[in-house]
Amino acid sequence: MPDLLDDLRAALGDSAVLTDPDLLRGHQRDEADLCAAGMPAVVVRPRTTEEVVAVVRTAAAHGVPVVPQGARTGLAGAANAVDGAVLLSTVLMDEIREVDPVNRIAVVQPGVVNAMLAAAVAKHGLRYPPDPGSWESSTIGGNVATNAGGMCCVKYGVTTEYVLGLEVVLADGEVLRTGRRTAKGVAGYDLTRLFVGSEGTLGVITEVTVSLRPAAEESLTLVAVFPSTTDAGRAVAEISARGLSPSLLELLDRTHLGAIEAYRPMGLRTDAGALLLAAADTGTRAAADLARLAEVCTASGADEVFAATDAEEAAALLQARRLAHPAMERFAAATYPDGIGGLVIDDVAVPRDALAALLDGVARISAEHDVPIGVVGHAGDGNMHPNIVVDRADPANLERGRRAFDAIMELGLSLGGTCTGEHGVGLLKRDWLAREIGPVGLRVHRAIKDALDPTGLLNPGKVL
Repeated sequence: MPDLLDDLRAALGDSAVLTDPDLLRGHQRDEADLCAAGMPAVVVRPRTTEEVVAVVRTAAAHGVPVVPQGARTGLAGAANAVDGAVLLSTVLMDEIREVDPVNRIAVVQPGVVNAMLAAAVAKHGLRYPPDPGSWESSTIGGNVATNAGGMCCVKYGVTTEYVLGLEVVLADGEVLRTGRRTAKGVAGYDLTRLFVGSEGTLGVITEVTVSLRPAAEESLTLVAVFPSTTDAGRAVAEISARGLSPSLLELLDRTHLGAIEAYRPMGLRTDAGALLLAAADTGTRAAADLARLAEVCTASGADEVFAATDAEEAAALLQARRLAHPAMERFAAATYPDGIGGLVIDDVAVPRDALAALLDGVARISAEHDVPIGVVGHAGDGNMHPNIVVDRADPANLERGRRAFDAIMELGLSLGGTCTGEHGVGLLKRDWLAREIGPVGLRVHRAIKDALDPTGLLNPGKVL
């Protein structure tokens, strides 16, 4: 190990090679609860592609695994350390290298924070639509590695639809460039999409070229309050059936409404079964579009529907949705005051017409396994995040939580869904990925992994 550290210091300099025990412990894991994490040997913070090449080649020469990390905001354990690994942190690779308003692209290093890119391109009248809940802290590299989604994806799509090209350091230290800068291009296999969502198992992303969109028109926001999550789920299916295209369509259940109100009081209806938050960013047509959404919600059983009176109120409602995760963390702690409250966060996506059945099923699973489960998510594209509240100090409670997690996964697949809509596989869902894609799909996945990382040193144990 001293030889490894000496070689890394020779390549990067002492300040970029970190071995403080407290810092190593702080970098062991992402935000996924109940996923195993090892103790790394070192954290390195390169600033350039050339330095990443040096790290990968040095680690390979010593037979040491490399685990790429961004801001560690992930929720599937994909950034968790393995024992003795080199943790390759990209947080200092934070340069926005180019914003091209004519071709509507930006070129960035992987450590650029999503919100910083959004602010930079807004100065040119442009936007980068993918907006995960962690957009103020998560990095573009991490977003690409997990193919992150967000609240605007119901209309604008997920990360992969905005990644035009990548620079990737492969397991042997070679540098691969994929994709293009042009609006169109179909040359060769789509290697860019291969690396998007690969969670650091196929290569280390060192540069990203993304496409941009014109800034959205004026947006209006609506809230619909329902007596049950099932009614809200039916409303979502009807909105889709009528061909409406909200720019945002989010669901919060009663558990989340209570948790958010306790975390930051703002007058939410905590007696409601569910709340749908919808928006239309169609400028002069927004009022009419919102009226059509309101009509559907009322016909589907909403007992209250109202529009935000101004941009400030709309922003407050959006902020309430973004507070779901920290509010539920506090709720978990309060639920088990004598234990250690934690969250197992699911990420299941189903066809829109199966959303009501999923929400019904989650409520049944919560009762059957005697664990609180709050549901929040991107209702407009069928992507729900059941939050299973567990006591990490109680093995029996943890086991019930794990069984509830598996039951939700099984339910989602039985409804024609997927085990992950946007959080990725990581450690949390390896077994469920295998069930979803089947033996042939798993064999193809392994063949790709073996071809690009034959020694298995890139983020070992993740995805497969």
